[in-house]
Amino acid sequence: MTSFVALLGAAGLAIGMAFSGTLSNFAGGVMILFFKPFKIGDFINVQGEEGFVDQILIFNTILKTFDNKVIILANGAVANNTIVNYTKADKRRVDWHLGIAYGDDLKVAKEVLFKFIKEEKRILQDPIPFVGVGELGDSSVNLVVKAWVSTDDYWDVFYALNERVYNEFGDAGLHIPFPQMDVHVKNS
Repeated sequence: MTSFVALLGAAGLAIGMAFSGTLSNFAGGVMILFFKPFKIGDFINVQGEEGFVDQILIFNTILKTFDNKVIILANGAVANNTIVNYTKADKRRVDWHLGIAYGDDLKVAKEVLFKFIKEEKRILQDPIPFVGVGELGDSSVNLVVKAWVSTDDYWDVFYALNERVYNEFGDAGLHIPFPQMDVHVKNS
């Protein structure tokens, strides 16, 4: 009888261990469905994977990437990791890091950037947009631009300002520098 109880106990332990991942995924699915950290259609980053939430099932969550790949994530891991939900809030801040050449007029650069911001109707004026010197780099004066937009406009505004900087900085006498190194040769 003792051997039978030991065998039954070992079998129970083996079955429990086999189902531990499944039970973890079930519990994670319940937590996701109850607390709703994301919904179908949200763009999220979890476990190093980014995509739009396509389905939320009891054992796993299915994402679709921008290029239409399907990613299946176990809910146990999803519920126990950091979830970044890019689309949950109504507004997002767009940050640009732009370099101008040393010797370019900083005042002109800031005026041009504020002009671009004012003319881009999708950029919100509250909170007030910011333009400032972020860093004095090896080959450039690096400016930081921060502006708020509707979440749905984030990427369109990001790309539109990048394109405008590329096309119009030269007209204002501003230069986008490239990394360079001066080499001095010393004769002995």
